[in-house]
Amino acid sequence: MESSPPVFDKPKVELHVHLDGAIKPETILYFGKKRGTQLPADTVEGLLQHICSKKPTCFTEFIGKFSIYLPAITGDREAIERIAYEFVEMKAKEGIIYVEVRYSPHLLASSDQNGPVTPDDVVRLVNQGLKAGEKAFNIKARSILCCIRHEPKWSPEVVELCKKYHNDTVVAIDLAGDESLKTDFCLNHQEAYKKAEQLGIHRTVHAGEVGNVQGIKEAINVLKAERIGHGYHVFEDEAFYKQLLKDNIHFEVCPWSSYLTGACTAPFSEHPIIRFMKDGANYSLNTDDPLIFNSTIHKDYKIAHDYMGFSEEEFKRLNINAAKSSFTTEKEKKELLHKLYEAYDIVQNTDF
Repeated sequence: MESSPPVFDKPKVELHVHLDGAIKPETILYFGKKRGTQLPADTVEGLLQHICSKKPTCFTEFIGKFSIYLPAITGDREAIERIAYEFVEMKAKEGIIYVEVRYSPHLLASSDQNGPVTPDDVVRLVNQGLKAGEKAFNIKARSILCCIRHEPKWSPEVVELCKKYHNDTVVAIDLAGDESLKTDFCLNHQEAYKKAEQLGIHRTVHAGEVGNVQGIKEAINVLKAERIGHGYHVFEDEAFYKQLLKDNIHFEVCPWSSYLTGACTAPFSEHPIIRFMKDGANYSLNTDDPLIFNSTIHKDYKIAHDYMGFSEEEFKRLNINAAKSSFTTEKEKKELLHKLYEAYDIVQNTDF
């Protein structure tokens, strides 16, 4: 973890971070021992050696990291609620005042001999943990439920869970998974996203991370996504990119993640995020999976500052855009924006 002072030590908004990629290693070890789950090490340092990415890899290898430690958490009611609570604590310590955390209810569910933990149970337990964390740490925490690209059979239930728990922390639906696999994943989830739109459920999609611009086009045109997770390959079609700029589509970008997953192979000084910044695009900075990347939000801000030329004014602008593009209620959005304007010493109704 970073030890130097933060380059932007003011209130922040984070919109793209995965709950199952943001678990404390101590908690993994605790539940691994309690449940008799085999882990590759019995110390924090040893566990992190197996989990953390230290250099760029392929996306499939990155996805494989989750299978190392998630069995210690999956299907355990106490563990699921605890990781949600500890997540809020973690983000509050980073100066985040509003966060949207995403996860797949199905990937944390289980049907073992101790009784099933259903996807519905998972959402309820996560909600309990997030709400308790909100009260304890004075932060707003909302959640996004993920469909999984290669499991379209789960998506109808994901939509129903979004409907059942709408604004009971749950504010949106997402599509995640290995984008590098060459199948019509967006089309496989079209009906679920169509129903989500009809129900007034907000929509984001992982696209253009390791896949090409076509995935972003499908996310926008087929799934009617309001935000794009990552989106680095959008510049493969300049006309399309300019249309997204005009439509004020929000990009949830993750600098350190994009380096370690192999999503962006260019040096940081040539990263696509620089283009977003120079074009005044609507985007946010996010951690994605801080456990696997052994990082906090401060690392992403430091990369943007040290290698991409980001100023404090740009950090303020992108956080205000993140607040405006958040999926919370209009009332909470106004309250969030007021807090940011006040903290940034900005008079409201400016260009921000």
